[in-house]
Amino acid sequence: MTLAEKNGPAAGGRKRVVDLLARAERQELLEAWDNLAEKPAVKPVRGPETGLVMVRGRMGGGGAPFNLGEVTVTRATVRLASGAVGHGQALGTDREKARLSAVFDALWQEPATQQIIEQSLLQPIAARVAEAEQRKANETAATRVDFFTMVRGDD
Repeated sequence: MTLAEKNGPAAGGRKRVVDLLARAERQELLEAWDNLAEKPAVKPVRGPETGLVMVRGRMGGGGAPFNLGEVTVTRATVRLASGAVGHGQALGTDREKARLSAVFDALWQEPATQQIIEQSLLQPIAARVAEAEQRKANETAATRVDFFTMVRGDD
């Protein structure tokens, strides 16, 4: 199941929001921030802070887990004046991206701004991610080799 299928318009939930915000480009977040009619009062709770996270893998997708290596991750937590708390994470060291992700997560939780965030930010991100996944799937399918075995008749 692709991200687009899991996170289509019918699928809701905070997990979907945080996932899409983590996949957002910094420019998408900055444009959405600039387009907000009213900028919310935001108070930092934690971070933004950068650290390392251990990535685990599995051979063939189903084998025994093993430690693949570490990746740099930046996270932030913010509180809006209304009391809504948002969390943001981003691969790499982009502190502003993590902070903006946390702000938009908090705004998404507010009934008054949820629809605006959904339409102006999350749906375009979901469409971009789905397009990238489809392009990758098409490129992979173009190089696929189907093997078959011919049985020789040994008499």
